[in-house]
Amino acid sequence: MEALLKSLFMFVIVTLMIQKNAMAAQHVVGGSQGWDESTDFNSWASGQTFKVGDTLVFRYNPGLHSVVELEGESAYKSCDISSTVNSLSGGNDVVKLNKPGTRYFACGTAGHCDQGMKLKITTVTGSAPSNQAASSTPSSSSAVSLVFSSAFFTFIAAILTVLMSLVFLL
Repeated sequence: MEALLKSLFMFVIVTLMIQKNAMAAQHVVGGSQGWDESTDFNSWASGQTFKVGDTLVFRYNPGLHSVVELEGESAYKSCDISSTVNSLSGGNDVVKLNKPGTRYFACGTAGHCDQGMKLKITTVTGSAPSNQAASSTPSSSSAVSLVFSSAFFTFIAAILTVLMSLVFLL
């Protein structure tokens, strides 16, 4: 009986730890259009809730665009892409939102920031799932992915618990 209680306790602990990580959302910047001049990034971002632990995914043609993270609001407003914190050019770049606060991104291609290819986001702390309702189709697939990953990790936790129970019983 003691082994069963230990196993149940371990299951609860492992499940809670996995669920916390599984609740992080993946935000595909610009929705189905991606990181592109035709996207209204202000509208896209206004429908999102960005939380610590979430990720931003910038999808674009690396021959035409890049992503630079700007130092602050002044650089963002003036499109000063010379004062960058980080520069990405892979075409499928992931940025982890690891602390609360405001971050600024722009396209590093000359003139694109001035044409509106820039993004300002504010990351908040919180434990509820991020809201992705306002972005297009990728948010739906992200939500499905989030549910699937939560179920998958819960399943893995259950298997680990059963295996630990067997170890305690032996």
